[in-house]
Amino acid sequence: MTEVSWPDRLFDAFKRANVRQVGYVPDAGHSRLIARCRADADIHDVALTTEEEGIALAAGAWLGGERAALLMQSSGVGNCINMLSLARSCRFPMPMFITMRGEWEEFNPWQVPMGQAVEPVLKLCDAEVLRVRAPDEVERAAERALQSAYGDERIVAVILSQELIGRKVWVK
Repeated sequence: MTEVSWPDRLFDAFKRANVRQVGYVPDAGHSRLIARCRADADIHDVALTTEEEGIALAAGAWLGGERAALLMQSSGVGNCINMLSLARSCRFPMPMFITMRGEWEEFNPWQVPMGQAVEPVLKLCDAEVLRVRAPDEVERAAERALQSAYGDERIVAVILSQELIGRKVWVK
């Protein structure tokens, strides 16, 4: 029996929480999860041109009676800061699942500043922040985040450590 990967565990949590829309900017760290969402007829996957569009997607989904989640890389958090005020002020669920860059064995120095700012910035935006470092923590954190986001109508971010995704290497 093969071990279930963390993206599959996250997808299973989405299904149990009845997530019907998933917005994302294509990201290698989320590639398996994105593929699972795209292949599921019950989930409307939306490729975004920029991460802050996902905040509007989640607002529209909630107003339309559906649940949405946003997938992004840590560098995209900076693009969302202004739009997070909409989620905070209007109190709609905003679950975000963020693959990290700029930490463990990062090769690209341009990723480090935003990587270091992600957690404090999200907390300043009144987000509940959960950090995951091991594959066996993903499902539990996702379920907690989805319950908190939909149950309390708030911003919740699950930070998926770069250790989960693996070391990226510079390809020449």
